Amino acid sequence: MRAKAQQTAEDWLPASRRKNLRKPLLVLRAKLDDGRKTFFGYAKNISCSGMFIASVNPRQAGELFEVELTLPAPISLVVSCTCEVVWRRTYSRHSDLDPGMGLRFLNLSEEVAQAIDGWVEVGELSK
Repeated sequence: MRAKAQQTAEDWLPASRRKNLRKPLLVLRAKLDDGRKTFFGYAKNISCSGMFIASVNPRQAGELFEVELTLPAPISLVVSCTCEVVWRRTYSRHSDLDPGMGLRFLNLSEEVAQAIDGWVEVGELSK
């Protein structure tokens, strides 16, 4: 388990207390680019406000970068937007939780946000 100083409320919020519903994404590759280097990670869940990227080397809270990912069928839409790291979880052999980082979408279009939200609520992406 992580040290108390590294834990945040976001790490432990039950689904019923989250602002936006989330839905698991099975191994969705995401490309993160901060202008210095490109990083590939895997999105574990997504909502209209952000997503969790599993990574053994999560970025620091507050970092901004561009993210690109392809949403699954039936929408099959390539999404590009700026994200902010709002929390991170480092690897611990004493925890069953994946290491990674929680990202907030900063400039996601309303159309894409609605499509994600529709998919999360009813089980498939709306067009």
